[in-house]
Parts: sequence; C-alpha cells; structure tokens
Amino acid sequence: MKVPGGRWIEHWDPEDETFWKETGERTARRNLFFSVLSEHIGFSVWTLWSVLVLFMGPEYGLTPADKFLLTSVVTLVGAVVRVPYTFAVAIFGGRNWTVISAGMLLVPTLAAFYVMEPGTSFSTFLLVGLLAGIGGGNFASSMTNINAFFPLREKGWALGLNAGGGNVGVPVIQLVALAIIGASGGPRLLLGIYIPLILVAVVLAALFMDNLTTVKNDTGAAKDAARDAHTWIMSVLYVGTFGSFIGYSFAFGQVLTAQFGRTPLQAAYLTFIGPLLGSLVRPLGGRLADRYGGSSITLWNFVAMAVATGVLVLAGMERSLALFVTVFVVLFVLSGLGNGSTFRMIPGIFHSKALARGLRGERAVLHGRRLSGASMGLIGAVGGLGGVGINLAFRQSFLSSGSGTGAFVAFLAFYAVCIAVTWAVYVRRPTVRNEDPASPAVSKALLSHAEV
Repeated sequence: MKVPGGRWIEHWDPEDETFWKETGERTARRNLFFSVLSEHIGFSVWTLWSVLVLFMGPEYGLTPADKFLLTSVVTLVGAVVRVPYTFAVAIFGGRNWTVISAGMLLVPTLAAFYVMEPGTSFSTFLLVGLLAGIGGGNFASSMTNINAFFPLREKGWALGLNAGGGNVGVPVIQLVALAIIGASGGPRLLLGIYIPLILVAVVLAALFMDNLTTVKNDTGAAKDAARDAHTWIMSVLYVGTFGSFIGYSFAFGQVLTAQFGRTPLQAAYLTFIGPLLGSLVRPLGGRLADRYGGSSITLWNFVAMAVATGVLVLAGMERSLALFVTVFVVLFVLSGLGNGSTFRMIPGIFHSKALARGLRGERAVLHGRRLSGASMGLIGAVGGLGGVGINLAFRQSFLSSGSGTGAFVAFLAFYAVCIAVTWAVYVRRPTVRNEDPASPAVSKALLSHAEV
C-alpha cells in the first residue's frame, strides 16, 4: 500500500556501487540525519518519566515502589508498540511515518504538562505514563526505514549511528532536567521545552526525508521471521544489551535516591553520564562488529557486563557510592557497545542463511533483507521488554530488602545465560555457514556473492 503524498523514490539499489556513489549515499545520509533527530526526541519522550519522578517529592505521595511501577508501564508500552511501528514504514512510507510518529509525541508531552502537580492520583500518572510509551516505537520504525537505505557493507555503521543518536535522547533530557532542577524550575518547564522541539522535528522530516517504494510489508516475512529460531535467540541477546540500557536509564536515578539517599539534584548530576556514554559508543559497537565479528564482540561484551554487575553487588553491599556510580557507568558503556554489535548481527545472519540455502547475488540480498527487516521489529520489541523486567526487578528488590542488590544478582544470572547462548550458537562453530555472519570472513563472502 502506497499512501499518496510525500517524496517517493521509485528506484533504490544501494548494493550497486555506481548507484551508491552517484546518488544513493548522499540521499541515504540525509534521511539518516533527520531520522536520528526524530528518534532522538522519541527516546526523550519515552524516558521522560525517568526524569519526572525525580521532581516528585513527598508532596506527591508516591513510594519508591510506585515510581518503579510507573516507569515499568512506560517501558512496557514502548516495547509493545515497536511491532506495529515496524510495519508502519511500508504502509505510510518512511518519511510520511516519521512525520506522523513525531507529531504523535505531542500527545504524551501535553498530557504530562497538564497533570504534573501534587494531588494528581497515581492512576492518572499511570495513564499518562502509558501515553509516553509511544516514544519507544520511533526506534523500530526508524531502524526499519534506515535498514532499507544502506547497503549490507555499511549497515553496522548506519544502524549503530541511527540507534546511538536516538539513544542520546535519554541523557539529553536528563541534562536538561539537571539544569532545570539546579535553577529551581519545575517539571512543566522541562515539558515546555520539548513541545516546540517536537514541532521542529515534524517540519524537518516533512521537508527533507524520502519514502522508498521498494519497502513493502510482507506478512509472510513476518511469519517466517517469527518461526526462525535466530529471531528469538537474538531477542534474548538484545534483552541483555538494549534491555539493560533502557532499563538502567529509567532506574538509575531512582536507585541513587532510594538506596543511597541522594537528593533529586544530586542524582541528576550523575544519572546522565551513563546513558550519554552508552549512547555515544553504540556506533562503535557496530563498527567493531563490522571489523571483528558481531558474535565475538557480543560474547566478550557480556562477559564484561557480568563482571561489572558482580562488582555492583559488592558496591551495594558495602554502600560505596563512588564505586557503585563508577561501575554503573561502565555497565552503561558496555550495554551501548552490545547494542551495536547485536543489532549488526541480524542482517548478516539472515543473509548468511540465504547463502546457505543456495541463493546468490540479488536473490540472496533480497531474501536476507526481507527477513532481517521483519525480525528487527520483533527483536526490538522483545529487547524493550528487558527494560520492564529491570524496573520490576528493582521494585521487588526494594520491597523485599530496601535495596537493589537482589535485582543485580538476578541480572548477573541473566548475563551468564547470554554468554552461554552467544558462545553456543554463534561462536562455537567456525565455518562460514555457521559462524557469525557479521565476521570479516563471512562479510567478504557475502560481498563476493553479491557481485555474482
């Protein structure tokens, strides 16, 4: 279905090096830039309540458990809407849907502006928080759109930059909140800043982005992706990387205030550092995966995340704020690297499977792109649910023991599972058919086959 209106590109073949150098690269990079802008603001709106809860003092009548529940429902909606957002690109066009989805961000922002005051019921805050979850969907539609613009050899960089630029929306809104809290401003000032920014993103997307007619919804591809074991294996790994990033982004400030007695201003001075560094290194994770292999980078990244989490358990037990904050920031950085490496693996996995089935050249490219595009929405949605699990784990841990230590023990066990899965499925078997399709050997094979 092609929705009338907008800028439509009829022919798009990024795997053709002549087309790419003469026309494709310039157009793809322009769309990438404005896609990042919209997704960036979407992430800010999605994580809005991780900041707003810092403004909500005793006069709001909410317990730490209430706040963790509130951020959990926001994370849940953001994860679930990623599935329909993935398919919206083919229905409306990448440019058209970016305009629509960015404009929709006004709804939760204006609603929060209206209700953000003491005396508002907890159920009202939950309802408005549900609306903010739509900001999480922008990631899925943006990744699906940008995936179609770039050739296989540059997907790691492009998808990493697109996702990293969006993820930066998390620390940016935390930095803005820090400035407002430091100036003794209120939460409505924060919301008032983002309303015009949303309008700017809508206008720029309408003026400078494009739709690709080659992007089509394929319900058969969605079914095939859902039946493929690699979709669900990669979903588990993405829970460990992106789920950690978004879950910790929502929870970091609350852990500092509830477990270490930091004031909202003191917490705000620290909370932005981890998400900022984790966002900035995400493209590096994609680049490293392009060069050394996604499975190798992902495996060692999970090992490092497990070690960091073990240190966090010790820091929590010793109540060492300096050690806790330092290692938590390291964990954010590792989650960002893992975001890039795991997402880079997806296109290569399905392209490699196409080659294993005997497909060559354009047929292999199209088959791999068809299934990887469909799987990205599912993987992104399941990965977002990891953030729900993290906030619920923290809620239960604080209810049970008054600290987050129990939650970190659970996260350590999950990272151990991710290490085992990555090694068993993508590292253990070294042949081209079975090794990580994002490795240099396989990337070379893929490119040579694409020229057949």
